Amino acid sequence: MLPPGQPARLARTECHDIRGADGRLRRVFLHVPEGPAPEGGWPSLWMTDGNAVVGTAVEALRVRALWPEGSNVGPGVLVALGYPVEAPYDHLLRARDLSPPPGRLYPPFTEGGPEVRTGGADAFAEFIEAQVMPFVAARVPLDRARRTLFGHSFGGLFALHTLFTRPHAFRNWVAASPSIFWEEGALLTAFERFRAAPPPGLDAVVHLSAGEWEGAELAPFRRAAADAEARRAEQARARTLEAAREMAGALAATPGLAPRFEVFAGETHMSVLPVAVGRAVDLAFALSR
Repeated sequence: MLPPGQPARLARTECHDIRGADGRLRRVFLHVPEGPAPEGGWPSLWMTDGNAVVGTAVEALRVRALWPEGSNVGPGVLVALGYPVEAPYDHLLRARDLSPPPGRLYPPFTEGGPEVRTGGADAFAEFIEAQVMPFVAARVPLDRARRTLFGHSFGGLFALHTLFTRPHAFRNWVAASPSIFWEEGALLTAFERFRAAPPPGLDAVVHLSAGEWEGAELAPFRRAAADAEARRAEQARARTLEAAREMAGALAATPGLAPRFEVFAGETHMSVLPVAVGRAVDLAFALSR
């Protein structure tokens, strides 16, 4: 029996801090299932915003893998990419790591804080491929042909940018509520290059999604709020639901890609996160496609 007040821990999950080429630490949460790895290694799900999603992902995977006949999900490895902070997000580093180039300089989030730099998605993708992937591979055997990348919001933006610039880094891609609108659609530059010269040898699912209340209409609980009109205008500018649907349609013409689009009923931009994480688990660890 544990003593009272013992800190709770995530099952079979450890964290490691890795210093990137920029000198900053990022935190890698690594969940490895019990038992020997299958021949060829474990499938893996790689996730941005690791602090915010790792708990949900670990338990979603463990529960589904307990009953594969009812879930079509088997065990696998989770790699959640986050930061050495207690909060769910490090907003400053997140803004830089997950946004496509060229990026911009913005005022500080808080008075007296550092300016906010965006546009570091290529450097972050290089950090993942050059440093994190070898680090994880040295600790657990992975199936290179069954790697899935998940991201939500800015993370969804990062997932799409990485698909367009490093299409063979992962097998499958999950972009939940992707911020395609960001910086006047900077993502679309990479998309147009990708569409003009599709890389050979792709065989990937690209799952795009958004919550029901990420389109033109506010969620019912927001409609009477004092800032309802401002929120409605912001959602109209972002067009998160519509842009994700349009991107899925545009990707349908790319050889080797199987785009899917899903609307999660009753969900907003933030409430959609655990639902989207569950869907990423379903895709990454599916026993049959």
